[in-house]
Amino acid sequence: MMAAKTWKAQPLHIAVIEVLERKGSLSDVELLEALKSSSAYKDLNFNELNKVLMKMEIAGIILVSSLTKGRRLIQLAGRK
Repeated sequence: MMAAKTWKAQPLHIAVIEVLERKGSLSDVELLEALKSSSAYKDLNFNELNKVLMKMEIAGIILVSSLTKGRRLIQLAGRK
């Protein structure tokens, strides 16, 4: 039997925006850890985060740039 997914109190993309507003630019690893520290996203994995980040980047909400091999810098669009 498949485990039932529960609705989050807040959509993941809103949580990403709030973390970035509070902490500024973060690496993808730091962003994942910041989100996992919230009880609502303790089971969040890198794949789920990447899907949301891609949608947010396409929508122009965030900017993603390469830091080192396999690490990316995530920041809100319109912020330097």
